[in-house]
Amino acid sequence: MSLPYAPRFAFYDGKLQSGSSTSSFQTIDPATAKPIANIHTTTHAAIDSAIVSAQKAFPAWSATPPIERARILQRAAALLRARNDELARIETSDTGKPFTETSTVDVVTGADVLEFFANLVGGGGMNGETAQLRPDAWVYTTKNSLGVCAGIGAWNYPIQIALWKSAPCLAAGNCMVYKPSEFTPLHSTVLAEVYAEAGVPPGVFNVVQGGGEVGAYLTQHPSIAKVSFTGQVATGKKVAGAAAGGMKYVTMELGGKSACIILPDADIDQAVDGAMMANFFSTGQVCTNGTRVFVPEAMKSAFEARLLEKINHIRPGDVHDPNTNFGPLVSKPHYDKVIQYINHGIKEDKATLLTGGPDRPSFLSSSPAYHSGYWVRPTVFTSCTDTMKIVREEIFGPVMTILPYTSVSECISRANATQLGLAAGVFTRDLSLAHKVVAQLEAGITWVNTWGESPAEMSVGGWKQSGVGVENGKRGLRLGCGIRL
Repeated sequence: MSLPYAPRFAFYDGKLQSGSSTSSFQTIDPATAKPIANIHTTTHAAIDSAIVSAQKAFPAWSATPPIERARILQRAAALLRARNDELARIETSDTGKPFTETSTVDVVTGADVLEFFANLVGGGGMNGETAQLRPDAWVYTTKNSLGVCAGIGAWNYPIQIALWKSAPCLAAGNCMVYKPSEFTPLHSTVLAEVYAEAGVPPGVFNVVQGGGEVGAYLTQHPSIAKVSFTGQVATGKKVAGAAAGGMKYVTMELGGKSACIILPDADIDQAVDGAMMANFFSTGQVCTNGTRVFVPEAMKSAFEARLLEKINHIRPGDVHDPNTNFGPLVSKPHYDKVIQYINHGIKEDKATLLTGGPDRPSFLSSSPAYHSGYWVRPTVFTSCTDTMKIVREEIFGPVMTILPYTSVSECISRANATQLGLAAGVFTRDLSLAHKVVAQLEAGITWVNTWGESPAEMSVGGWKQSGVGVENGKRGLRLGCGIRL
């Protein structure tokens, strides 16, 4: 059967390697549940070859003047922008996210990060520091490339995360072997070809394909200097543990169960808009999502009424239609997981279901092409308690839990009562109060009167079990995948 996209293989030595595999699997369009490409799993021998390719390229690439590396990466950013809609359609087919999202967020923000790090390095970001101890004694530092780094991507923002990892890595003079998620691998070799067209030398950016066993082999390889991983906490712990055994540098961007705090003086429309963005954007498949929505008891009824009005603006449908703003979940296993959580919330947690639930979205009755896709309804539980499973565990789907509170101090204490600390958000008219609350929240990122903005200039990283190190921002050059002092 002919599939919509060409098969994906490993990419190293500057070209596709069709002989790098002895087995394959299919990647699935989540909107239709139909296969769209054959993905050829990279053998261990081919992974070794990809790493050797990177090792050969490293001396010349790391010795290339930063301004020259910057010019090459700037060309790559320009190519990404020129091909935005083409790449966005690939992301929509692979992830199920609507084209209205992938065309305005995924490729755009990835190109921004690539340009940011190119400019940072080209503008002196690799310069060291000096300190005079005495008239005849000076200390100076240099910033040096690490070597060959491994990037392990996630399925929710495939090309964006690939660029978040490869941009600081390549800008700092390193080489990368990148493994995309087996659920969303289509972008990987297209990005490699964009880099090659921009002038990135063979061996500097390489791709291997496959599931967890490929990632484990790559992580444990003795020639890998650093591992940058994005994914769930349990997998991140395994990756970090394997890397630590080889004394490798790591960056771990893991999960969250973020608190979205509506303070008593908040503008209710702004608060509802923020809570919806924090729960339903990208079908809830965002690690920073604010799924624990803390609402003052006195505001709860008004908040819920406005939420029920505004939730009608969420429009599932043809993912290529410009009116659609809500897509399916990424895969059948993930769909099953989210539905199990929703059912648990109803049957075991005994939470009050305000809207949504496990039933299929109504639009499917008139859209036969999407009948088999992994579609779920935006779901809201209210009058929740902190002990409920749907409140404690990361669902990674469009499931909001509303938790009433009576005092701000109580709310802060409850918001911090989690082992995760990736993000948080505060909605209030009082910016002084906002800063006081933010200072007490145990989260790596906190938004005020907005949610989810993550520009290239802003470092992203979590506290507690939500991660180690940061990506993006100036610190991302050193910690993201970059340099040794």
